Amino acid sequence: MTTLAESFAFSQTSLRDYADCPRRFQLRYVLEQPWPAVASEPLLERERLAELGRRFHQMAQQHTVGLPTDQITASAGQPDLMRWWQSYLNAPPRDLPSALRRAEVMLTASLGKHRLAAKYDLLALEPGRRAVIVDWKTERKRPTRAQLAARMQTRVYRYVLVQAGAALNGRVADPQPVTPDQVTLIYWFAEYPAEPEVLPYDAAHHAEDAAFLTKLVGEIATRADTEWLKTDDENRCRYCVYRSLCDRGVTAGAGDDSDLEDELDVELAEVEEIAY
Repeated sequence: MTTLAESFAFSQTSLRDYADCPRRFQLRYVLEQPWPAVASEPLLERERLAELGRRFHQMAQQHTVGLPTDQITASAGQPDLMRWWQSYLNAPPRDLPSALRRAEVMLTASLGKHRLAAKYDLLALEPGRRAVIVDWKTERKRPTRAQLAARMQTRVYRYVLVQAGAALNGRVADPQPVTPDQVTLIYWFAEYPAEPEVLPYDAAHHAEDAAFLTKLVGEIATRADTEWLKTDDENRCRYCVYRSLCDRGVTAGAGDDSDLEDELDVELAEVEEIAY
């Protein structure tokens, strides 16, 4: 039986893959099967949007670390990217803590015998008081609040920050923990800059997430079946790169960019926990 490597770190992307379809998780992370198909059509448009998303995240990171705004703006070039960038400058998330800011930072937390990793677009903290996660979204359709609250990303990002955020909050000799009530997650949409979604956190949600994530990771880590179950929802197969391997069709779904954000997430099979 092929199993996960000991160095494997779970992430919101891998856990979402498993929740959508255990067989997809097995093919991608356990068997490391090369992707035989594209996720959606038209392919060129998908690649263009993915590249623009990567460039926008890079520009936001450069702005956070202090690169001159004019210099960043001059690098935009493409009209869609320039429009997103101007939205970022004109309607950024409001009232972010300024004491400590980290862009494109990764944290990992222990989850039983395993690790759970989260890569954050931006963390803005006031140690001992507030810890705000900002996630830049370039997808064309804005999800509802309920959809965002239910996302695996929401559960993983807030949970990991509480579990591992002390590394950000002070010197090693006197780390200040991040408590659930200090945490807020903001989804900011480049296509809807005036409509960010602000999701606070609390101890009850943290306890629910701990139980949910522990159970889910434990289930994955202890699976012994040779071929994991496929999803019953074959609509998901239209956007899965393994659909032909599962005899679930060969034609890609059209025009869905909701999963492009996952492509901006780094591969987390081997990451080290960041310490400050």
